[in-house]
Amino acid sequence: MTLPELPQNRALLDLLRQQGVRQERGAYAYEGWELHAHPDLVERLDDLAPPWPVLAMFGVPVLAAKGIAAVVAWGTGILLVRLPGAPAEPLELAEPCPPLTDPGQGWYSVCPWQSELHSAESKAQLSLLIRHALSHAATLSEDDDSIDGQGRPVQAPDARKGKAAGRRPSREQGGRGRRR
Repeated sequence: MTLPELPQNRALLDLLRQQGVRQERGAYAYEGWELHAHPDLVERLDDLAPPWPVLAMFGVPVLAAKGIAAVVAWGTGILLVRLPGAPAEPLELAEPCPPLTDPGQGWYSVCPWQSELHSAESKAQLSLLIRHALSHAATLSEDDDSIDGQGRPVQAPDARKGKAAGRRPSREQGGRGRRR
């Protein structure tokens, strides 16, 4: 599975293509490309979003929702997350990754280790941040009836609520109702 060529992915894919180096074999080969993320960071990303499939794009691990990139593991200590606004404190930011992290681009650079937080708190905060990024990316999709990251159809919740949700219409609503 790869990241589709969509306008929402264009800036990321352009950047990844520029730095991508084909490498079929070797210690730093990653799905046919030279790995551009530390192996510990790849493992960390997998640990933070365990059920979500990691896409290998030009040697970089990416998480996506409905075909839109949401999270990228970069270098030795950067998680790029796509969000509607900057991550809230106490999350420690990482060095920027222009042009993605330029103002108005919607990408933010965070430290994947969060050394100021307790290990369990760090994992919880980052996992939540990744879920927010995946949810946000899904909202950027133009495909209303897409599938989720695990290949399951995305379904809208039932619009009917309460006890009456499963009932037939009454006579007043034009239904047949029950004869006595």
